[in-house]
Amino acid sequence: MNQDLTKGPVMHSMLQFAVPMILGNLLQQCYNIADTLIVGKCLGSQALAAVGSSFTLMTFLTSILLGLCMGSGAVFSIRFGQRDPEGLMESAGASFVLIALLTLVLNLAAYVSLDGIRVFLRVPTDVWGPMRSYLAVIFGGIAATFFYNFFASFLRAIGNSLVPLLFLAVSAVLNIVLDLWFILGFRWSVAGAAGATVLSQYVSGAGIACYALFFCKELHPLRGCTRIRVRCIREIAGFSVLTCIQQSVMNLGILMVQGLVNSFGTAVMAAFAAAVKIDAFAYMPVQDFGNAFSTFIAQNYGAKNEARIRRGLKGAVLLAILFCAVISVLVFVCARPLMELFVDAAETEIIWEGVRYLRIEGVFYCGIGCLFLLYGLYRALGRPGMSVVLTVISLGTRVGLSYLLSALPVFGVTGIWWSIPIGWVLADAAGAAYYLVHKNQLLNREGGYGGT
Repeated sequence: MNQDLTKGPVMHSMLQFAVPMILGNLLQQCYNIADTLIVGKCLGSQALAAVGSSFTLMTFLTSILLGLCMGSGAVFSIRFGQRDPEGLMESAGASFVLIALLTLVLNLAAYVSLDGIRVFLRVPTDVWGPMRSYLAVIFGGIAATFFYNFFASFLRAIGNSLVPLLFLAVSAVLNIVLDLWFILGFRWSVAGAAGATVLSQYVSGAGIACYALFFCKELHPLRGCTRIRVRCIREIAGFSVLTCIQQSVMNLGILMVQGLVNSFGTAVMAAFAAAVKIDAFAYMPVQDFGNAFSTFIAQNYGAKNEARIRRGLKGAVLLAILFCAVISVLVFVCARPLMELFVDAAETEIIWEGVRYLRIEGVFYCGIGCLFLLYGLYRALGRPGMSVVLTVISLGTRVGLSYLLSALPVFGVTGIWWSIPIGWVLADAAGAAYYLVHKNQLLNREGGYGGT
């Protein structure tokens, strides 16, 4: 079931590995879409605004763990490409201990700062009650997020993208069933939606951990916990911390934009909550393709296969642009019916604002698609710092322009929507320019990163 991405036809290998990742994360989006759709239709616009703002906050918190796991996964992939099983297990053990400790700290910090969140996000009084109830429950799933993402990163690094998909599929179906049961059956309101998500997350997290521990005995991911060395910790931290910074900076910027959106009132909050779910679902496949592309590059970087890296890069860019162009057309044309999936047709103000957001963002999906490939490329080539730079450019532009343009009467809230694609385009230009100038140095690094 494990796939060696250093062999076989380039695009066939990449797509065969990527498709389960894409399907898996589309299912993961079903967690959030199920919450949003059921809450919006059954509990009203205030509850929808509460869950939407909570989603942005949780995305920021879990992005810290996701970044650590993704960075570690790059190291695992390089070790797999180098045919170094002992080094792979040692890296996995060091990574598990490091991220588990940080997960505990993050979970405690989330609960301690719960009441301060209202001020930071500028949450209206009528929304804070349900939002606090949702957060008090959803924070309990942070540990489950760590378990799933760590073991999924390990399995994907050794070429197994199918098992993470299977556990997510079970979890997504369970989440929808529990949502309906807790909200409509027990009438637990937004806390029921949060409880359904947390229970589903623990099913996927515990399930994938058991699989990795019992069925990967030759490459046991926790065997290295008993012999952690400083050199290994330093290497893992070099990849993981920078990737974590990249992910958390990206989502901190989104969180700051959420606070600005909240200042425009409940209707705009509700529109943003629904539109962001549609937006994320639309470009999620190319985001996951970027992660699969990163594993492909990392394995071949470890194997010192420069020609294969160059072929994979060209094919991936063409495929991502083609996909994003198709999705852009679909989202632009179908923006209104998509919004009406989440919001009652009578809520014309919410629907119109959501449609405007989707049509502005949707035109520029090629920008975010190329940016995901650049993130994956630099992470795989041992330059996670460059991913941080691109994120700062993208999110710095987004946040700065959002606050500047939204303060001008001619733009208002539309200024927030326009700032997002402008940030994508500027980051793409910087990332592409850096690659063109330094590509020989990037691809020809003797021995690959972190040679044994």
